[in-house]
Amino acid sequence: MTVSSITNIALETIALEAASVQGLMNFINNDFEKAVNSIHQSKGRVVITGIGKSAIVAQKIVATFNSTGTPSLFMHAADAIHGDLGMVQKDDVVIIISKSGESPEIKVLVPLIKNFGNTLIAIVGNVESFLATQSDIILNTTVSKEACPNNLAPTSSTTVQMVMGDALAVVLMNLNGFTGKDFAKYHPGGNLGKRLYLRVDDLYKTHEKPLVKEEANLKEVILEITQKRLGATAVIDEKNNLTGIITDGDLRRMLEKNEQFMQLTAKAIATQNPKTISPDTMAVHALEIFRKYDISHLLVTENNQYLGIVHLHDLVREGIV
Repeated sequence: MTVSSITNIALETIALEAASVQGLMNFINNDFEKAVNSIHQSKGRVVITGIGKSAIVAQKIVATFNSTGTPSLFMHAADAIHGDLGMVQKDDVVIIISKSGESPEIKVLVPLIKNFGNTLIAIVGNVESFLATQSDIILNTTVSKEACPNNLAPTSSTTVQMVMGDALAVVLMNLNGFTGKDFAKYHPGGNLGKRLYLRVDDLYKTHEKPLVKEEANLKEVILEITQKRLGATAVIDEKNNLTGIITDGDLRRMLEKNEQFMQLTAKAIATQNPKTISPDTMAVHALEIFRKYDISHLLVTENNQYLGIVHLHDLVREGIV
């Protein structure tokens, strides 16, 4: 197979699936609104089930629902008829995902759900199927053609099932007023979670607090920077107000410019009006400041009182960068 053939097949696959997703817009109708309202108004959870590839899609939708504020459970259709049906409670909404709507396990499961009296939503690719005709609400995910060259392997069909689930999740997020803070509560681990909840206050307190008075001599400045191991020190006046910062780079530039440097004070060496940040600022905003001004240190202050230093390496260590 030539390189061009490989590329053409890949592009055709993407085009077919994109067309299937585009076609899904025709199926966002009154039934979609009913499905959203049924889930939103329910006092229970959403139980999502399926068989084969649809079961895998169901697991993904459950994960998306749970992470965006809609409590959900996955129930495999085959396991449901062998005991797992016990997880369905009276106030739950049940979603069954199936391309054909005619799988044997689905045909056994549907009457059982109906007998429980739960609202049954079908995400189905055949609106004339057993599943569709027995469901309370139908979300149509019909596709004209699978991306598979034999029109057999679930490709386009599973893609539109996934997108339909995403559409439900995003609408429910809006209805529930789900915010970035809520998202952070459900994603405390990993880099994504840290971007949403980590603050400067969580970072600078792990360091020592390097500082010198304005009248400090060069030796005192170098010792403070060396001992506190942050590559910089804050400079304060007699009232403990922050007046500047001295970094390793400032020291090198000072040595290049001055031959008589031993008589210099911290005030003469320091960079005046340094970039500062408040302790309650999100760490990700600190990253924006580091990038904007191409700096490595930010002085943490509150009411112009110096609290400590946050370093770019802190964000690297936490995975924010």
